[in-house]
Amino acid sequence: MKNKTAKDIMTMDVIVANKSDSIADVAQLLMKEKIGGVPVVSEDREVVGIISETDIMKKEKYVEAPQVLNLLQGLIFLSDFKQMEKDMKRVAAYKVEELMSTDIITVHENDTFDDVANVMIKKSVNRVPVVDNDNKLKGIICRYDIIRAMYNE
Repeated sequence: MKNKTAKDIMTMDVIVANKSDSIADVAQLLMKEKIGGVPVVSEDREVVGIISETDIMKKEKYVEAPQVLNLLQGLIFLSDFKQMEKDMKRVAAYKVEELMSTDIITVHENDTFDDVANVMIKKSVNRVPVVDNDNKLKGIICRYDIIRAMYNE
């Protein structure tokens, strides 16, 4: 591990989002690709944020399910079902820029394996974008990449 750098273990084919993407589109992307989050990049591939399942879930907590009463095997809605539908549409219409985390942790492509692993553990993050000297996205490292590097030599 001592000779490995971020460049050696990162995934280079990074799925990204743009600030103007809708949350609905990003949620579909996360489900389709079976990933937990993506870097948000500017037009010139500069990392400007991260959008994750957690960011989306935090916003979803403001959607209230209608209260129901189960009576004789049937449901009676005690509150407005239409309001829940409006809330869901409102959340889906948000743009990535409104929900993304901007306090992001990145690593440099020449950082050592140990440095990357320690940053991820200490900061309790699941993924870190790998950048060059100009903060341009070069790759991404997730916990899976760390485990793979440790046990796939």
